[in-house]
Amino acid sequence: MVMEDNESCGSKASDTSSPVQSRQQRQKLKVYNEVLRRLRESDKEEANRPGFDDELWTHFHRLPTRYALDVNVERAEDVLMHKRLLHLAHDPANRPAMEVRLVQVQSISDGSLDYSTLSNPLCEESAQSSPKHSSRQSIHPPPAFGSSPNLEALALEANKSQDQDGDNSVHANSKFSRPMHEITFSTEDKPKLLSKLTALLAEIGLNIQEAHAFSTVDGYSLDVFVVEGWPYEETEQLKVALEKEVLKIEKQSWLKQHSFSPTRDYEEMGSNGDQHYVAIPNDGTDVWEIDPTHLKFENKVASGSYGDLYKGTYCTQEVAIKILKPERINTDMQKEFAQEVFIMRKVRHKNVVQFIGACTKPPSLCIVTEFMSGGSVYDYLHKQKGVFKLPTLLKVAIDVSKGMNYLHQNNIIHRDLKAANLLMDENEVVKVADFGVARVKAQSGVMTAETGTYRWMAPEFFCIEGY
Repeated sequence: MVMEDNESCGSKASDTSSPVQSRQQRQKLKVYNEVLRRLRESDKEEANRPGFDDELWTHFHRLPTRYALDVNVERAEDVLMHKRLLHLAHDPANRPAMEVRLVQVQSISDGSLDYSTLSNPLCEESAQSSPKHSSRQSIHPPPAFGSSPNLEALALEANKSQDQDGDNSVHANSKFSRPMHEITFSTEDKPKLLSKLTALLAEIGLNIQEAHAFSTVDGYSLDVFVVEGWPYEETEQLKVALEKEVLKIEKQSWLKQHSFSPTRDYEEMGSNGDQHYVAIPNDGTDVWEIDPTHLKFENKVASGSYGDLYKGTYCTQEVAIKILKPERINTDMQKEFAQEVFIMRKVRHKNVVQFIGACTKPPSLCIVTEFMSGGSVYDYLHKQKGVFKLPTLLKVAIDVSKGMNYLHQNNIIHRDLKAANLLMDENEVVKVADFGVARVKAQSGVMTAETGTYRWMAPEFFCIEGY
């Protein structure tokens, strides 16, 4: 039900402390009600879902009042798109969540354009009463936030150029410029984010004609750009180009932080006591420090709170590259990283993921292993909805048992065995992975409990017993 200003949800408009805040809240509420009405009248399935009105209000409430004042209420479905992108951005694997579409800017040469009604949806009633405020002739939708006089002038300039060239075949009605692209990003809000996004767009040859940047109260961003310069009207290739550029920038940022010299002998590093590297226990039997310039990143496979996993190559070998996020690195994280490297370099078995090397200079820490193209058993069962037939299930169990038996024979206790840490290769061979919280059994047989996934921990952990 659409809210009245004095209703319970409408009381959202009255729980502010100053007249200015109260007025802004009422403005938000008015736009919210109009968007909700339009969505329900358009029979959007999502809009008729129980609880949707509260979800929509939460969306408006977390964004600044400027968002409500600028958004084009005649394109109420754009608000759904913004809401969806912000939701996707909560998962690190989706960042930045993005949407690319073709938009069309109405030229000021068309006497029917009234910018004041485009930029302020609160004037929407007067806009509706005027036949001038209409985009019905446009082939493509208008930008989500109307359009500024600068954009309209650009549209007019483009039309004049077409007239001078005698080319009126692009559109039957010359009141509209050639289409532009609107690119919407949502991600975690960080310093210099806007400059990074504008640099990203410039790298693929896009000229920004208009930008709208919003920050939510819970630490996310919604950034909308109207651009020109992409030679094709279709959007899929542009989205792919943007995703590749995001990956490229992430890689460059990581390499820039990583001021490693070429591969060093690990024993030499240990004897020199180089404090710039994470201290890894040394037995002097191998060399595994990786020169990061030999790593080539392809695509992000997974992302979590503390790190990202990429598929890539190392000296032409297909590998998985696990990178710890620099902003998350602390003493405990470095200790866990050192423990994982120390253990992984000691093991070699067909049912244990093969360690290839590591980069150990903070803040850019990474572990490189063989790439397991089959993904995790967890993803296969839950995300791909796969099913193991009995013979395959027995094979999986045997593979896991062999891997764990090998670890135990070498006095290594995994402590986080679960489906997400069981990976499959292209031949469906299952291998044990992720030794971040594993331990080497001490001579006394006693170890202190530290961390892991509670659901899979040994009962001794909860008794605070050494194990």
